[in-house]
Amino acid sequence: MKKGIHPEQVDCTFKCACGATFVAKSNKEVHNVEVCSNCHSFYSGKQGTAKRSTKIEKFKKKFNMGE
Repeated sequence: MKKGIHPEQVDCTFKCACGATFVAKSNKEVHNVEVCSNCHSFYSGKQGTAKRSTKIEKFKKKFNMGE
């Protein structure tokens, strides 16, 4: 890395819209984010499975593969 051309890395506080905060390295002191791992549906386990289950049910109905 060349010296003098990169911004300085400081401890940064990330603040989520859900109220969660965490600390990491960045070139700013504070970052505001809308979604974090605490409130994102994939990480919290609250992702919707309704679409997936309806597609499976339609497939079974279409090909007469009742349960």
